Amino acid sequence: MEAVVFDGKSLKLSYEKSYPKPQIVNDTDVIVKVEYSGICGTDVHIIQGEFRANKERPLPLGHEFSGVVHQVGKAAIFKVGQKVVVDPNSSCLLCDYCRKGNYQHCLTAGINSTIGIWRDGGWAQYCRVPQDQVYALPDGITTEQAGLCEPYSCVSHGFDRASPLLVGDKILIVGAGIIGNLWVTALHHQGHRDVTVSEMNKSRLEIVKKMDTGFRLISPDVLSQEKQLFDVIIDCTGVGKVMEISFGYLKPGGKYVVFGCCPPTHQATINPFEIYVKELTIIGVKINPYSFPKAIGWLKAMGSRYVDYEKLGVKTYSLSEYQNAMDDLKAGSVSKALFKIV
Repeated sequence: MEAVVFDGKSLKLSYEKSYPKPQIVNDTDVIVKVEYSGICGTDVHIIQGEFRANKERPLPLGHEFSGVVHQVGKAAIFKVGQKVVVDPNSSCLLCDYCRKGNYQHCLTAGINSTIGIWRDGGWAQYCRVPQDQVYALPDGITTEQAGLCEPYSCVSHGFDRASPLLVGDKILIVGAGIIGNLWVTALHHQGHRDVTVSEMNKSRLEIVKKMDTGFRLISPDVLSQEKQLFDVIIDCTGVGKVMEISFGYLKPGGKYVVFGCCPPTHQATINPFEIYVKELTIIGVKINPYSFPKAIGWLKAMGSRYVDYEKLGVKTYSLSEYQNAMDDLKAGSVSKALFKIV
């Protein structure tokens, strides 16, 4: 089968026409025929050697994907032909973190066993996954829309972590890549209107305009000159220096949401006195523990008003066009690239 394969030792991607097609191994296995599979910022960090991944053998990356059931084990509850989406992360079910519902902190599962990072992922025509990580899509959600379900599941977890987010709060989103754009849609859908988006890439600001939310769109330079203060700041850049600067824009009693995946080498300096005197809250957000049902609910409720590839600046590519996808992401001409494998 076709696949885009990552070699963790050489940090190289390659397009292969004859990567081995997965087979049923366990009775509860599901083989998904992939239709849409996203390139995440985490994938870019992995390819650059900034985040850990499987180095034992080359494998397809891709932890954000949707498709249809192609084959099932004899004990699986799913049926061939069902539209599904896959949660790439899971619980070990045994440690204290997992038994408290926080598998994002698990030392063996969670992000330490992610499909598409440690196991064969969705940058391929087919992918084998355990059935407990598969979700059937309800009527009204297409596999195209569900291609964004995994990042929306992370946003929904961030939304819960940052709650309460009061309508009327003055909110700043830093960074207008796809994650910033998904936060834009989620906040607007929930009734928020006093939202500012800061982004240095003018092309990305033009993409946000297409969503027709009425949110204020400005460059970081303008933001620094205005010296406005905000109740909530959501960093979607994953850049330590950007966080260091924007942290100073919080009002007393404000919340800073660290959402962007920051490489472990980045550093940011903040003044502890500011945290004390303003009674500030810093909120970390890590993956998507049990938040796929919420994300699916969001997709259905938001519909094409918000979950529209053109409005969001999403572009699709064939697997063989992987280098074009990477180049466009690097240039910032698209907010997100997805492989369309249909």
